[in-house]
Amino acid sequence: MSIDPQTLEPSALREVVRAKYGEAARTVQQGTSASCGCGACGCDSKDPITSDLYAAQETAGLPAEAVLASLGCGNPTALAELKEGETVLDLGSGGGIDVLLSARRVGAMGKAYGLDMTDDMLALARENQRKAGAENVEFLKGEIEAIPLPEAAVDVIISNCVINLSADKRKVLAEAFRVLKPGGRFAVSDVVFRGEVPEEVKRNVELWIGCVAGALQEAEYRRLLAEVGFGEIDVEPTRIYRAEDARAFLEEAGMETAGVEKVDQKVMSAFVRARKPLAGAGR
Repeated sequence: MSIDPQTLEPSALREVVRAKYGEAARTVQQGTSASCGCGACGCDSKDPITSDLYAAQETAGLPAEAVLASLGCGNPTALAELKEGETVLDLGSGGGIDVLLSARRVGAMGKAYGLDMTDDMLALARENQRKAGAENVEFLKGEIEAIPLPEAAVDVIISNCVINLSADKRKVLAEAFRVLKPGGRFAVSDVVFRGEVPEEVKRNVELWIGCVAGALQEAEYRRLLAEVGFGEIDVEPTRIYRAEDARAFLEEAGMETAGVEKVDQKVMSAFVRARKPLAGAGR
């Protein structure tokens, strides 16, 4: 399906994303992994973006469905350095794997929220919470552009290959800034462009849903974070993708591969860090 995502209204793009992730949740409920291209394209090859993100000791004890539903591009819970007693919010929490891992890290005195707009994913996540016996977890329905929490409600915001799917990333970052406490940390995994990427790649909705066409340039990501008030901004590459990494699973999914060599080493998974200044420290 070749539609220019830039021509879609935000509401229409949101519905495309909602439908795709709803399909992924239903796939997991049938006992099949959704982890194929960040948008669950349905292929069988080993996806270089979503594969091998979590160590076996991390997923031990988690419901199988939480692991099967993992559609991320990183492991923000391992990189965010969560502490006992902290309150964490996962933007676009999907089947709940990062929320459940966060809940373990913050302990009984902490709290882990998951926010998702897809009913099927929320139902799957809540069932995974029940199976895991996680009492310090709460899943919220809503959009990451309008977080249903009050100002200064959380210590840490994480996200795993979701912000790139938003049509209004500046609003997402501004909302993240609003709900963080002064001194709070923004610690997300996301797909980021390292250089100019041909427009024909960005015009494929399936690639958008697969975490590529929605990605920001690194410089743009840094600029938007600074504009909404964040400081201590850092973008750390965690995986840099080669053209050959992508070709096989794109072909298997029936997606266009023409020009894929033009993105060689220009797309990376990255850990994006920033901090909300302490009160009185200025923006």
